[in-house]
Amino acid sequence: MDTSPSTGVMLVNLGTPAAPETAPVRRYLRQFLSDFRVLTLPAPLRWSLLNLVILPTRSARSAAAYKKIWGPAGSPLLVHSRALARAVAEELGDAYHVELAMRYGEPSIQQGLDALAAAGVGRLLVLPLFPQYAAAVTASISAEVFTQLNRSGDIPPLEILGAFFDEPDFLESWREISGPSLDAFRADHVLFSFHGLPEDQIRASDPTKRHCLGSETCCEAPGQSLRRCYRAQCYATARGLGEALGLDGSHTSVSFQSRLGRQPWIQPYTDGVLPELATRGVKRLAVFCPSFVADCLETLEEIGIQLRQRWAEIGGEALWVAPCPNGDPRFAKAVAGWIQRRAHTDAEGRAGLRS
Repeated sequence: MDTSPSTGVMLVNLGTPAAPETAPVRRYLRQFLSDFRVLTLPAPLRWSLLNLVILPTRSARSAAAYKKIWGPAGSPLLVHSRALARAVAEELGDAYHVELAMRYGEPSIQQGLDALAAAGVGRLLVLPLFPQYAAAVTASISAEVFTQLNRSGDIPPLEILGAFFDEPDFLESWREISGPSLDAFRADHVLFSFHGLPEDQIRASDPTKRHCLGSETCCEAPGQSLRRCYRAQCYATARGLGEALGLDGSHTSVSFQSRLGRQPWIQPYTDGVLPELATRGVKRLAVFCPSFVADCLETLEEIGIQLRQRWAEIGGEALWVAPCPNGDPRFAKAVAGWIQRRAHTDAEGRAGLRS
């Protein structure tokens, strides 16, 4: 009797250097920023910018930043992502085999696919761990999955699950995890800080090529243009999370962090909104980073250290950063629920074809 799990699940996060040292960070940045979906420049310009500017100047600085957050068990992003994979596997049970992979670094997507093949799964569900769709991550993961499967010569029944920015249980898990601490902090204002993207990547996701970034309210208008609009999905996440937390919308705002290079990125910038908030009399600032599901360099160092220091310098009294869902069982239950619903729907479809 075959006892192999029927469904393989691969959770995929962005990735992390192997160590907080200049050489491993340089290797990681080279792999990450060589992706044409990340640095959307012609190949010669991308090579020049990466090798002549970014790697020589950024590798050591990034390594120093990683050292500030590196824990005894290693990279926080990898530690929390592994914890989530274990918790999701426990929720799903023996009918599923769960693997964790990283788009860049290790464990690689190829290693994850090899482990699922060795487990004998009959079909495969891939979940990019990014609430909002962005070609730089979601499409890049999808392309790499198919590249590795093509090399193996066998492509099993496969589905790549989409963005979950508006899943009620995603928002509810954030509320359950962070709501009590937010209440205790007594914030004057709540800032939802999302990872930024270059403006040209936002426009590229617009099938009409006319709508995105065409007006200040472009993300509020419904329609096909927003189906893969990262910026619109960020604003939708902020609205949904604000409602789940019972926040007054007049005391919340949205911003974008982590920009790179000189090209225009979507605004407002997170570091740029602080002086405005201070001028308005905000003293106690709470920050959520709901484009991340695992705490990492961007949440722990960029927001938890750099932004907190900047807030104090301009007269802020206190800054509290909401933890990401990480491997919390409540978030793992939500993730398992999406997987089970999709797997159940697929099973019903196959049964219908056989009847």
